[in-house]
Amino acid sequence: MQAKKRYLVVSLGACLLLVAYLWGLQIGEFHHQNHHQHNRVAQSPGLSLPRQHWPEWTHPLNTYLEDGEQEEDSPLLHHQHTSPRERREIRNNIYKSRRCRMDTCFDFNRCQRGFKVYIYPLLKGEKVSESYQKILTAVEDSRFHTTDINEACLYVLGIDTLDRDQLSSQYIHNVKAKIQSLPMWNDGRNHLIFNLYSGTWPYYTEELGFDIGQAILAKASIDMDNFRPHFDVSIPLFSKDHSQKGGDKGYLTLKNVPPSRKYLLVFKGKRYLTGIGSETRNALYHIHNGEDIILLTTCKHGKDWEKHKDARCDRDNEEYSKFDYQELLHNSSFCLVPRGRRLGSFRFLEALQAACIPVILSNGWELPFSEIIDWSKAAIIGDERLLLQVSSITRSVDHDKILGIRQQTQFLWDAYFSSVAKIVLTTLEIIQDRINSHISRNKLMWNSLPGGLYVLPQFSTDAAVFPFYYSSLGKSPSQEFTAVIQAVTPLQSQLQPVVKLIIAVAKSKFCAQIIVLWNCDKPLPPKSKWPSTTVPITVIEGERKTMSSRFSPHDVILTDAVLSLDEDSVLSTNEVDFAFIVWHSFPDRIVGYPARSHYWDGSKSRWGYTSKWTNEYSMVLTGAAFYHRYYHYLYTHYLPASLLTMVDQMANCEDILMNFLVAAVTKLPPIKVTQKKQYTETMMQQGSKTSRWADPDHFAQRQTCMNSFSGWFGFMPLLHSQMRLDPVLFKDQVSILRKKYRDIERL
Repeated sequence: MQAKKRYLVVSLGACLLLVAYLWGLQIGEFHHQNHHQHNRVAQSPGLSLPRQHWPEWTHPLNTYLEDGEQEEDSPLLHHQHTSPRERREIRNNIYKSRRCRMDTCFDFNRCQRGFKVYIYPLLKGEKVSESYQKILTAVEDSRFHTTDINEACLYVLGIDTLDRDQLSSQYIHNVKAKIQSLPMWNDGRNHLIFNLYSGTWPYYTEELGFDIGQAILAKASIDMDNFRPHFDVSIPLFSKDHSQKGGDKGYLTLKNVPPSRKYLLVFKGKRYLTGIGSETRNALYHIHNGEDIILLTTCKHGKDWEKHKDARCDRDNEEYSKFDYQELLHNSSFCLVPRGRRLGSFRFLEALQAACIPVILSNGWELPFSEIIDWSKAAIIGDERLLLQVSSITRSVDHDKILGIRQQTQFLWDAYFSSVAKIVLTTLEIIQDRINSHISRNKLMWNSLPGGLYVLPQFSTDAAVFPFYYSSLGKSPSQEFTAVIQAVTPLQSQLQPVVKLIIAVAKSKFCAQIIVLWNCDKPLPPKSKWPSTTVPITVIEGERKTMSSRFSPHDVILTDAVLSLDEDSVLSTNEVDFAFIVWHSFPDRIVGYPARSHYWDGSKSRWGYTSKWTNEYSMVLTGAAFYHRYYHYLYTHYLPASLLTMVDQMANCEDILMNFLVAAVTKLPPIKVTQKKQYTETMMQQGSKTSRWADPDHFAQRQTCMNSFSGWFGFMPLLHSQMRLDPVLFKDQVSILRKKYRDIERL
């Protein structure tokens, strides 16, 4: 018994001594830290002593895995061949400012004069890659660009940071010193840095080789762990051949019925025998069946591939050469998008364009523009650890859902990914929405036609006031319209065409008001000169009196519909009423009378303009047309100043530019309604010497405009149509008393 007591006392004493020893070590470390903090404070007079706290345990536990099996999550584990100092710098570069958010690392005061973006000039002797030049060009061509550094809200580097792989020929050295010399750097605040490739062989971490500080990072293949939500922007990985503007169209057409294709699931690409990114691709052969699931890999890449090839290489290489990648891509319902060396891959955009539903196997990848895009409607996001379930998951998707998802891939491709300009503009619009969070787009605007780039929230944050969402929201436009008449000749007689036009329009039961834009050099006529009507007439004298001013978003226009009219237009009340009824069913399109068309002139390699009366048209001129009032705002605030200046200097082509804009937004042609045949002849007879219709250079200028406009858009948005809408019983051999719009047929 006594021996037992002695044993317990000795054991207790030993435990107390051990606890005291450990406590002494911790207290010593604590005092050591306080001593350093006190010394730092002593060197900075005026600073108060920082609050004391217990030290943090920062040393990670050692891994029990072999060297070749270590996890790829921690970037510090990937630098076994670097010095301790270099590893500390890597830690600082990756983890510094990881808590940055817009309210902590962005200076909103710089944006009080609007969202303007400044590009630093290239340093002397500095060159940029083709891809980065496309990014800079996209910013310069945008409505956000400014050349005044003091006016800017956001700054873009003139230093190429796209490729930060040290083994790449496009790697830029000494970036750290270069950015520190920038006049507005300020630890990166309000700066935007673009990057496509980071890290290098063999681990491909997200290290950029310089400290980005508090700059916003627009990066491809970014990991969720390193992504700063609502601060950074995840962008897609795109090749140097990616279109600058416009971009290639998607491959889904109306003829793609049924929605299922020859193959269920396909992939064709490299297989990495070792290293990061090799696990998933090495296992694809398990679900490849050679029939409707074609998953092809090759290890025949790199200089020393034969030295490292495994038992499957020869067989895989042989089968790999039997299939054409494009043929697989365009004939499969689903396309596998496994990670490569980095999380993102070119397969992602290729699948979107081909209307091949992406099946993403890249754990931890922050998908492009995930802040605004609902990828659950356009892709299947899998798990690399559950590869064997992919085939059963894809087989479980029914045909209706396949068609819906494929349609969404085409919308997203065309709206945000088909060109470098769209990728850059989407990035800038996301940042602008964060800055002006009280007037930003919602998920409906970003994820449905026509897309967020064409929906300006400064017009309204309510989707119900835009012409694109009436059907999805169960709404309809108002039952009234505002007539806007462009007046360019003095009012001298009550017999002038403009007076007759005002009287005819005012008789329409749908007319709410008439606005006359006085763009004449002569002074305004007295009120007594204007005809007496049952609807209010408002005369607005333009300050600059330019052609583009007819599309100014005047606050007095309160109706959804706008009837745009030239002063010499000849329309009856019946024609106005019928056109408005048609527009009410198609509120997102231009609906009107005078039609024109475009064509490709192969001999001159340019677009041509024609006014010939044929069964086909692609434009409805705004001299007598209905459209939604939002297009006034879009015309004024979306189009670049260069195009508006061109229109004003020529005093021509504003109607063509409006047709280009609406066609680019809707991807649909305008709608022509019934028109009396003598419309054109009457206009030409009434055209005065000052009328632009009588100008011999008028037609040649319009040819020039066609090509300038298509150049800015990056493609030809106009679409041909053969549809003409007539009133019921139009031209039928029945009594005129049975017809609602009788005047149209009489004239």
